[in-house]
Amino acid sequence: MLTFNEAQIWAWVAPVLWPFLRVLALMGAMPVFAQRSVPVRVRVALSFLIALAAGATLPEMPVVALDSPQAMMLVAQQVLIGLSIAFAVRIVFAAVEFAGEIGGLQMGLNFAGFFDPASGGQTTELSRFFGMTISWLFIVINGHLLIISAVVQSFHAFPVGDEPFAFLRATRPELWGAEMFSLGLWIALPLIAMLLFTNLVLGVIARVAQQMNIFAIGFPITLTVGMVGVLLTLSLMEMPFTSALERMLAMFQ
Repeated sequence: MLTFNEAQIWAWVAPVLWPFLRVLALMGAMPVFAQRSVPVRVRVALSFLIALAAGATLPEMPVVALDSPQAMMLVAQQVLIGLSIAFAVRIVFAAVEFAGEIGGLQMGLNFAGFFDPASGGQTTELSRFFGMTISWLFIVINGHLLIISAVVQSFHAFPVGDEPFAFLRATRPELWGAEMFSLGLWIALPLIAMLLFTNLVLGVIARVAQQMNIFAIGFPITLTVGMVGVLLTLSLMEMPFTSALERMLAMFQ
């Protein structure tokens, strides 16, 4: 007769349970995959598949009884690390959307805001356009594979162990907000420069030809120059987005 005890059951479950919790927390908050259009069952199935496939390359997992206080700490560790990786990726996406906010403000498009059902908040046209563009770029450059590689490597950098919150000292997530503003300004800088030059020219025209209604012609000109600037600088978005994504994920590898 086939017999097994409780210790053997935990030994079978542990190599899959802890990776599954970390990847599930990542899938629950990661951009693109965490949208409402992606069913929860799909995220759970993908998390289990990734945890099962990566089990052979992961370090040995501790065998801990699930009804012990140590198990609760390990569960919190996996969830926090998974959420931290998702938050790092979200910072990069937010930086690109922030660049769209800055460009839309200079173009005058921020007056026409609308409710975004995907994010559940108020957004603008240019910010939403940048967000959709960067989502497609994320899939094209295999960004999802980079994230899967990062979460697998995170078990070597921050293994499941007795120090569940040691990764906070190494990654310092309180400093990630500066990355969003610096990257957003870097992406929006060419568009801001074009619109600043346009406003300077309109200011000179307003001083030279005072009979001209600069408010009537200023908005169409600024909007046209902004649209042309977006078209010209859209191809330059890949390099800063890719480098920022790799830099944020490198903290977990």
